Amino acid sequence: MQVEAKSSNVQTKSVGLVGARGYVGVELLEIIESHPMLDLAYASSRSFDGDPITKHAKASFHGKRFEEISPSEIVTREADIVILALPDGAATPFLTAMQVARKMPELVLDLSSDHRFDDAWTYGLTEFHRDAIRQATRISNPGCYATAAQLALGPIVDRLSGTPHCFGVSGYSGAGTKRTSRNDHRALKNGVLPYKLVNHTHEREISRHLGASVRFSPHVAPYFRGISLTVQATLRSPMAVDEIVELYQGRYGGCELVEVLGEEMPRVQDIVARDGAAIGGFSINPDRPNEFAMVCTIDNLRKGAASQAIQNINLAMGYNELVGLSTGNEEDGV
Repeated sequence: MQVEAKSSNVQTKSVGLVGARGYVGVELLEIIESHPMLDLAYASSRSFDGDPITKHAKASFHGKRFEEISPSEIVTREADIVILALPDGAATPFLTAMQVARKMPELVLDLSSDHRFDDAWTYGLTEFHRDAIRQATRISNPGCYATAAQLALGPIVDRLSGTPHCFGVSGYSGAGTKRTSRNDHRALKNGVLPYKLVNHTHEREISRHLGASVRFSPHVAPYFRGISLTVQATLRSPMAVDEIVELYQGRYGGCELVEVLGEEMPRVQDIVARDGAAIGGFSINPDRPNEFAMVCTIDNLRKGAASQAIQNINLAMGYNELVGLSTGNEEDGV
């Protein structure tokens, strides 16, 4: 089910996508083409320069092609919204060029970690910051693991004692397209790869935006997409599973893209290619009833990046938050 725009009075907006080559860029192109209120102005990729978009994405845009657009050239191109889907640090030349030329678009959305710690930018975890996002002109999209961890911990963080631990497992698409040991499916075969087990950027991001210390252990598995994040935490006072589930259902009752499963265990296989998150597997240790666990799953390329970016664009542009996205209520789950 595709959600339509909330009003016929809102205007269609043009989108420029810089960094269209990556996995997230391709996802964004496919969503933008099906979005009734967004038109693609350009898709910039050095590697794909000149290639028809349809060669790399399930989106044709009536024969449009990828272009290589430099920071100096971007100020000559018109777009209401610019999405920077670039590696950390690579967006700065584009932002600087637009600022110097005074050619800032209505909205800039940065998918890197460059501005997630910058109070001058609105942090775009949609379910937690809707009001700020509606007024934003610069949005920093959260990291994929950080999205899953905050959705999992947000409703209960003020009832915790001590530091919760998040054990995350991601498909290798999370490591990007540049070949490394973390996205070589042959090297990952028959195992998982732990990495950056202390002071990970996402650990600092989660802690900053939750306002509480969090430990995070990331791992890569030999499948392409999807995150399973297990949280182990201690409550200040014991709670029954039913009480915890009710707390989460109350917090996410108006959030169509967050599904609370109760004791049912969410699976990565069920979240792939979906725009939302599933939270479940709520468990209490019967011997130590202050200890509990839960699991959150998301598609790292969708809710962890592309579809959350579209949620944020929808809010900032005055559209229905879910326009162009799947609500997750379809029978086939896609």
